[in-house]
Amino acid sequence: MGEYSKEELKYLNILSEKFPTIQSVCTEIINLEAILNLPKGTEHFLSDLHGEYESFLHILKNASGAIKTKIDEIFKNTMTNEERRRLATLIYYPKEKLELIKKETPNIEEYYRITLYRLVKVCTVVGSKYSRSKVRKAIPKEYQYIIDELLHANQNCYDRDVYYDKIIDSIISLGRADAFIIAISNLIQQLAVDHLHIIGDIYDRGPGPHIIIDELMKYHSIDIQWGNHDIIWMGAAAGSEACIFNVIRICARYNNLDILEEGYGINIRNITEFAMEEYANSNTNIFNPKNVDEKDSKFDQTVMSRTQQAAAIIQLKLEGQIIKRHPEYFMEDRLLLDKINYEDNTITLNGKVYKLIDGYFPTIDPENPYELSEKEAEVVKKLVKSFKNSEKLQRHIQFLYSKGNMYKVYNDNLLIHGCVPMNVFGEFVSVNVNGRELKGKDLLDYTEKIAREGYFEPEGSEKRENGKDFLWYLWCGKNSPIFCKDKMKTFERYYLAEKETWEEVKNPFYNFENDERISEKVLKEFGIDPQIGHIICGHIPVKFKAGESPIKASGKLFIIDGGLSKSYQKTTGIAGYTLRYSSYGLTLVAHEPFTSRENAIVDETDLHSEIQIVEKVERKRIKDTDKGKELMLQISDLEKLLEAYKNGTLSELQPGAR
Repeated sequence: MGEYSKEELKYLNILSEKFPTIQSVCTEIINLEAILNLPKGTEHFLSDLHGEYESFLHILKNASGAIKTKIDEIFKNTMTNEERRRLATLIYYPKEKLELIKKETPNIEEYYRITLYRLVKVCTVVGSKYSRSKVRKAIPKEYQYIIDELLHANQNCYDRDVYYDKIIDSIISLGRADAFIIAISNLIQQLAVDHLHIIGDIYDRGPGPHIIIDELMKYHSIDIQWGNHDIIWMGAAAGSEACIFNVIRICARYNNLDILEEGYGINIRNITEFAMEEYANSNTNIFNPKNVDEKDSKFDQTVMSRTQQAAAIIQLKLEGQIIKRHPEYFMEDRLLLDKINYEDNTITLNGKVYKLIDGYFPTIDPENPYELSEKEAEVVKKLVKSFKNSEKLQRHIQFLYSKGNMYKVYNDNLLIHGCVPMNVFGEFVSVNVNGRELKGKDLLDYTEKIAREGYFEPEGSEKRENGKDFLWYLWCGKNSPIFCKDKMKTFERYYLAEKETWEEVKNPFYNFENDERISEKVLKEFGIDPQIGHIICGHIPVKFKAGESPIKASGKLFIIDGGLSKSYQKTTGIAGYTLRYSSYGLTLVAHEPFTSRENAIVDETDLHSEIQIVEKVERKRIKDTDKGKELMLQISDLEKLLEAYKNGTLSELQPGAR
C-alpha cells in the first residue's frame, strides 16, 4: 500500500465520493486530457467604455469583427458580400433583423430553411474549439437537445441528410424558426468569445454605463479591472460624500443627469433646487454642459449648468476636508479655496497670481472656505441617503466588487487599468498607505484591500470611514495606480484661463512605455515570464491621428484606450481599440465611429475595423493556459485516487451500494 498523509487520505476520501470506481476515475482522466488538447479559447479585451453603450454592445455582439471573419471564411465561395453582411447582422441582432426580413421576404419558409442551415454551419465552426459538453451547457435549456442534434447530426445518424432535413422541417412547421434562429445566433455570439476582460472605466461621459453593466452581468465569463471612473462610483455607492459630488458634477457636465434619475432612481431634486436658488445670479458659462442637443431646452441647460456649479463647490469643500484628515496623502497642494483672494477674485499658485474667470462663490465663507453651509450640509445628507438606498446602484457596484480587482494576471498577461507607480529612475515608488510603505505588486494588493473595506466593513467603523476616503484617493491621488497623474486639476480647468495651469503630469511609468526593460521588470514583479507575457492597460487615450501606436515596448505593453468615448475621438482620431487573444496569437482591432444601432440593423452597416495581427504563435492549447494548469492538477489528484484504488488503500464502491 502507498504511503499517504492524513490530509491526503482525507482529500482522497472526499474525491472518491464523486468518483467511486476505477472506471469513473479513468473516464474523467480521459475527458480532462482530451480537453487539454483543445485549442485555447478566445479572450476579448476592451477598455475605457465610458458609458458608450451602443458602440460597446455592437463590439460585444460582433466580437471585434471575429464573427464576420468566420462568415467570410466559411461562405466566401457560396454567398455574395451582401448575403454575408445580412447573415452577420442577423447574428448580431436576431430578433430585430428577423422582424424586418419577414416583412420583405415572400417565401419565408425557404428563407428559414436556408438560414438555419447557414447558422448551424457557423455555430459548428465557432464551437469546434470547445468540448461538446461545454457547447451543450451554453445552449438555452429549452433548445438544448435539438440544437445539440443539429450541431452534431453528422456524428449520430447514418442517413445524415434525411435526419438533418427532418429536424429543420419540423422546426419550421411547428412555428419555432424565429426562436431557434435567435437561440443559435446568441449561441454563436457566446462561443465567439470564451472570456471577456474589461480593463476599466465603464462609467462617466457617455449616457449608458448602467446599460453596459446590465449586459455585463449576463455575460458568461468575465473579469473587470477597476478604473478611476469606476472607483468614484464605487465610493459614491459606499456613501463617500466627496465621491458622490464628483459623480453628480460629471453627470451634469456631460448632460447625463438621467443616469442618476432614470438609470438608478436617485432623487437629485434637492441638489437641482438648491443650485437654482443659491446660484440664481450666476451668469458664467464655464459650467455649460457638454453634449447638448436640440431636445435640451434653455431651462434644462441652465439647470445642468447650475447643478454642475453647485456640485463643484461642494466637491472642492469635501475634498479639502479629506486632505486635511489624511496628511499621508500628501495632497495639500490641492487645498485651493483658502488660496483665493475673494475681494479681487484672484488666486496665488506657486507664487504666481492668476485672475479667476468667475468669482461668484455665494456659499463660501472666506474665513472657513472648506466648511459646508447649512443648506449644503442638508443637500449632502439627503444625497448620501439616496445613493446608499439605490437598489440598482448597489447591485451594480456589488457586481464590480465580485468580478473586479485592481489588476489581474491571466494567461501570462498583466491586466491593469492604469500603471504601477514609478519614479523618474524607473523604480517602483514607495507609497504610504495606512502607515505602511508599499510599492509594486504589494501596493496594488493592499490598495485593493482598503478599497474593499470602504464598501464592506460595518457602517461607521474606522475601517469603513478610512476606506471611503481612500476610494476618493484612488480616484485622484498622486500615486494612485489607477489615476497615474500628479494631480487632478478640476479647479484650474474651470476657473483659470491659462492652460499651463491645467496640465496633469503623468506618472513616470509612462516615460518608460517604450522601454522593453521596464515592461519586463513590471512583468517579473507580478510573477510573469517577461519572454512571453504582456502588460495590457487603458486609461491614457492613444493619439492615433498623431501617429501614436498602442503597441509599446516592442510588443510587451499595449495601451488600448483608443477613444470609444465620443469625448476623446477628436484627440484619438478613431473610436476605440480592442484586443483579441486567440489560440493563434494576439490581434489588435482599431474601430471607426459607430453610427447607431438602428443603422446597424436596417442598413446592415457593421462597425468598420482595421485588424492587425501583432503576435502570431504556434497554436496554443488549453494545456498552455491557466485553466490547463488547473486541469493538470485535477488529473494529478485523480491519478493518486486511481493508485489508491489499485493498491487497496481505498475500496471501490460496489454496484448498488448506494
